[in-house]
Amino acid sequence: MMLPIPSSPQLRKIATSAARLKNLIKQPGRLARLLLAFGTLLVCSPMLSGGALAQSLGYASTTQEAFPSDGLIVAPGAAQDDSAIPQRLRRTVVHLDTREPAGTIIIDTGNTALYYVLGAGRAIRYGVGVGREGFTWSGVQTVSRKAEWPDWHPPSEMIARQPYLPRFMAGGPGNPLGARAIYLGSSQYRIHGTNDPSTIGKFVSSGCIRMTNEDVVDLFSRVDTGTKVVVLPKHAGPVEARAISSDPIGRAPASFTPARRQAFTTAVSGIY
Repeated sequence: MMLPIPSSPQLRKIATSAARLKNLIKQPGRLARLLLAFGTLLVCSPMLSGGALAQSLGYASTTQEAFPSDGLIVAPGAAQDDSAIPQRLRRTVVHLDTREPAGTIIIDTGNTALYYVLGAGRAIRYGVGVGREGFTWSGVQTVSRKAEWPDWHPPSEMIARQPYLPRFMAGGPGNPLGARAIYLGSSQYRIHGTNDPSTIGKFVSSGCIRMTNEDVVDLFSRVDTGTKVVVLPKHAGPVEARAISSDPIGRAPASFTPARRQAFTTAVSGIY
């Protein structure tokens, strides 16, 4: 039996592949980098699901200005139950003695609470997660922009600590930035949601302020660009606030479905 003779197009492809291989062998540095990248992919593949694995081969924009807070990246819906959140961290309307005008956001870092000033001595209090030791900050910012189901670009500092993280993750239920993001000026910080409500009330992030998805959707609907945000120092003492009633103004939907967005999930066992 005679073997089929390759056609001219096939011969050209074979010749082109052979030439590329010959050039690659002449460049040992490039060959080493290719082999290292392939080996890294084999090592990391058990740690990433299909979608996140594909995304991990991309690169984040070097001009990304917002520094995502550290947090758990969990499967969509796996940690959305916020029933265990303490009562003091649940959304509540309170009496608040402040000179800040209505529409201002006040973040009580030391007591993991965020206040949205309503005016006439009233405010909405939300429970939040804040920066861990060495990552807290204070000052005054303004809301520069808002995003629904924001994409996640882990910055170089975070990649250096955890090189197995994806370089990009599309917005969705599995994204650690949650359902909404409120960007603070030109700083590296933002107020955003989380796919792990158990971190609310804790000092866990790299400086960003995290809320439950339900609460960040509610706050997102109230603030506009230009809103003043006051972040108090961790040891400034508690803000004097007294509860009026528990959430008398309605709650955001308990479930969220991002429109036309694909969720990617990375299983990471720990807070980074």
